[in-house]
Amino acid sequence: MNPLSDRINSLAVSQTLAMAAKARELKAQGKDIISLSLGEPDFNTPDFIKEAAKKAIDENYSTYTPVEGYLELKEAICRKFKRDNNLDYKPSQIVVSTGAKQSLYNIAQVMLNDGDEVILPAPYWVSYYEIIKLSGGEPVVVKTSVDSDFKMTPEELEAAITPKTKMMWFSSPCNPSGSVYSREELTALARVLEKHPNIYVVSDEIYEHINFSGTFCSIASIPGMFDRTITVNGVAKAFAMTGWRIGYIGAPEFIAKACTKIQGQVTSGANSIAQRATITAVDADPKVLKYMVDAFHSRRDLVVGLIREIPGMKINVPEGAFYVFPDVSAFFGKTLNGVKINNADDFSMYLLEHANVATVTGDAFGNPNCIRFSYATSEDLLKEALRRIKEAVATSEVLA
Repeated sequence: MNPLSDRINSLAVSQTLAMAAKARELKAQGKDIISLSLGEPDFNTPDFIKEAAKKAIDENYSTYTPVEGYLELKEAICRKFKRDNNLDYKPSQIVVSTGAKQSLYNIAQVMLNDGDEVILPAPYWVSYYEIIKLSGGEPVVVKTSVDSDFKMTPEELEAAITPKTKMMWFSSPCNPSGSVYSREELTALARVLEKHPNIYVVSDEIYEHINFSGTFCSIASIPGMFDRTITVNGVAKAFAMTGWRIGYIGAPEFIAKACTKIQGQVTSGANSIAQRATITAVDADPKVLKYMVDAFHSRRDLVVGLIREIPGMKINVPEGAFYVFPDVSAFFGKTLNGVKINNADDFSMYLLEHANVATVTGDAFGNPNCIRFSYATSEDLLKEALRRIKEAVATSEVLA
């Protein structure tokens, strides 16, 4: 008899973390694995942020923090929202958590009852689906494709709405596709939502600054959307602070209070030193991140160009984040080096075993025709990884 709860038994393992663990295991066995599986910048945290952390240690910020975050940090986040997104949040509408993933979990726990439906444009970040299920919600997946730049249309949104719809969750720039919704596209979605005033929106903007389109729009800034949007952000990606574990939300005050309430019973306040360092990060001019964004932009162009040279792979040009999400369905039903490829899971595993390159199956993101590559690594490693992949799939059967 299995004594574990039905809740944990029905929970899927994070495929991004699982593939990263598999890659580390193979590396430890001496295999020359290039891992393109984990969404983590390969830059160090900027020195001015590290100095702020050292200063906080010297100033003895070593006691429990307020559950919802230091007031000074919440005030800095309000300034950031106004500066970057033209959003007027008050400190009472901000909750700081141990990473944006905890922010999302808090939201699901305080907003969803059993059977409430949540619209998820696919591809979606791998944990959205499981967090919603864990909170009693029912994910309603809206499928998109490489041909539509992996963006949901207003018509598709309207068709997915039912009397049970409680929320819509999405990310822009998107993990895994890198797609960025324009102000016009978000306005069109908002017009649909206007007709359904009881639906709340979670806008995950963690990749906001890793954006090559030249503009960025928060859906909360669209008229009529501010009071029904929960804006999620953090410092992990843009500031190369993944291990510092700081995320935050801006939300209607009653939702912020509810998130504080649940956080008070689960983890309490986030790390004191990391919070003090985050004040310095979010107060900084985003231009300080330009060297990282420029590097990601260059890598994006490199990877898209190399993938386009691989017969059988179909790709869009992502406008943000540091991922590409090629459609590899042309390989399904084919045999590569004696291995039958039935789906994206098979293809991703084939690349690990025959090209020594770790990727993540698109099935984990709600799109079983694709796989995800992270290009948050050096250009030399990216060139070598794509060379290996091109060689591993270069069979006459696929080329025919």
